[in-house]
Amino acid sequence: MVSVIDATDLTDPSLPAGDRDGMQVRIHRGAREIGGSCVEVASGGSRIVLDVGKPLWAGWDEFVPLPEVPGLADGSDTGLAGVVISHPHLDHFGLIDQVHPKVPIVIGAEAQRMLAEAEFFSQAGAVIDADQFLADRVPVRLGAFTVTPFLADHSGYDSYSLLVEAGGRRLFYTGDFRGHGRKARLFEKLLGHPPAGIDVLLCEGTHVHPSGAADAAAAPVTHAARSEADVEESLTARMADTAGAVAVISSAQNIDRLVSVYRACRRAGRILVCDLYTASVVCAIGRATLPQPGFDGLRVYVPNAQRVRVKRSGQFDRMNLIRACRVFPEWLVEHAEKITLLQPQSAVAELEHAGVLAGGTVVWSLWPGYLEDAGGKRFQAGLAEAGVPFDVDHASGHASVRDLQRFAAALSPGVVVPIHTEGAHAYEGLFDRVAPHEDGEWWEV
Repeated sequence: MVSVIDATDLTDPSLPAGDRDGMQVRIHRGAREIGGSCVEVASGGSRIVLDVGKPLWAGWDEFVPLPEVPGLADGSDTGLAGVVISHPHLDHFGLIDQVHPKVPIVIGAEAQRMLAEAEFFSQAGAVIDADQFLADRVPVRLGAFTVTPFLADHSGYDSYSLLVEAGGRRLFYTGDFRGHGRKARLFEKLLGHPPAGIDVLLCEGTHVHPSGAADAAAAPVTHAARSEADVEESLTARMADTAGAVAVISSAQNIDRLVSVYRACRRAGRILVCDLYTASVVCAIGRATLPQPGFDGLRVYVPNAQRVRVKRSGQFDRMNLIRACRVFPEWLVEHAEKITLLQPQSAVAELEHAGVLAGGTVVWSLWPGYLEDAGGKRFQAGLAEAGVPFDVDHASGHASVRDLQRFAAALSPGVVVPIHTEGAHAYEGLFDRVAPHEDGEWWEV
């Protein structure tokens, strides 16, 4: 059962009473928007925070203050037992630099290493000094809480769903997840053996739209989403059918997509040429099975913006990582028919100017919504003017509505509470026992 807490029931209207049994929750951001997720959970005088995301509507340089969680910014509240970051996407960790150093941080170890390396290249990186690390199904104690992470299938590497237990109550926070990525077996494993007795399922619904329909780019409600395996298949075919270079535009931190592109290259007999950012973060993760410098059929081209960044920083030792596999524009032109480039959008103009894309094609392998803004339209117009073919080939990082329904049915929670969605009021037509809540509203599990 979930009930809204009247402020008169609390000794402090901003905070649940310390001796209250059970568990109290408030969503600070995410009840009716995608991204910027932040959830506060209280029980037995302890509180934890799940994610401190930067909203998607905020610009790169735009300051967004922390949600008003007592002690989060100044470290003054000893009852705040910690912040748990579900995964390394900016809309879930992006305000972490404002969290006071006294507040314990918990995140996946590989996610921490990846973000630390990414910090040199992008504002989508961060140096996080974690106090504990998340590992699949290994419980973490934080004050009155036991948090058990479940490794999740998501486009963000080292992502977790979180089972939060305290006061005799059990809340399951999906974080961001899917059932159609390279780790889809994790999703199916959880469906086959779900945790029992879940009182509340705090469920992401990126593809639950206000109309109740699914995102057509992800899948109709009754159909499966386009998968990473589908992307691998279509990229393999595209590489076989293209006379020149294939340039794939993706995120350097989307390790699943790196694997998909590399596997497609191996099948199509092509060489993968990634950038320094991608090479650096995948090496920082420290997993030898991931495609990285030293792998057969993998080279690294350093685009101009990254060369300038290295030069200005004086961190020339970064080039040691790729010394044996680095290639230059002349090599790219000479081997154009044999290569697939995995590069940032900003590198496409210099590749086209150097003649690398003559007879080739550009594939957008990111969320298609980015192409609708002014920058995306200019990018497409520039390719059209240069006569370079362009297409979209992508798989969403978020679960289809069908998989969300399968997940909710498997866990059979007392109630489903929407988060990370613009379609909260549409949940009632898709799930049983739905209880939407507003941002800032305390409610009891």
